[in-house]
Amino acid sequence: MSVIPLIFTSGWASGVNAYAVVLLLGLFGRFGGADTVPPALERTDVLVVAAVLFLCEAVADKIPYVDTAWDAVHTLIRPAAGAVVGALMAGHDPGSLGQVAAGALGGTTALVSHGVKASLRMAVNTSPEPASNIVVSLLEDFSVAGLVTLAIFHPWVAASGAAVLLVVGVLLVWFAVSRIRRFLQRRRERRAARAAVGVQPQF
Repeated sequence: MSVIPLIFTSGWASGVNAYAVVLLLGLFGRFGGADTVPPALERTDVLVVAAVLFLCEAVADKIPYVDTAWDAVHTLIRPAAGAVVGALMAGHDPGSLGQVAAGALGGTTALVSHGVKASLRMAVNTSPEPASNIVVSLLEDFSVAGLVTLAIFHPWVAASGAAVLLVVGVLLVWFAVSRIRRFLQRRRERRAARAAVGVQPQF
């Protein structure tokens, strides 16, 4: 079924930037004649809200530590968005087995990709300069835009690309865990050192 790769790709992209997915799919459905886009995403109010929230994320996602806080807030939102978009794309009766399966596929994929994004951002935040956050954020934005657009015209190619990015992301997280641990250890040591300096011997 051709909608499966689109659900998978949109699920991956939702885990990275759910608002961009809703906005892009809605625009393609409303102005690009994409038949696979559910009408609910083409509504004006949905597009306006998605656009405003996308702009908020575009700013927050490029500021060190603010991006991590933003990711924490969206731990439930992104997988939920992936599940809803997937269920809508299934096009079955509400609550049907096909719709539930589509929602599970989109939500699970979004949850995994969100975990990858959030973990890698924590690793990036261990860098003292802010430029890396901006570069990584822009790469994420372009990846989401590129794969969602590709999914409209070549869904299986886009799904293959999303699968590769998902696997590579998981591997990068595996290697980044040690860096995050070292960063947290250094921070604990600095706090302990400051506390030790603050305690003066009594004579």
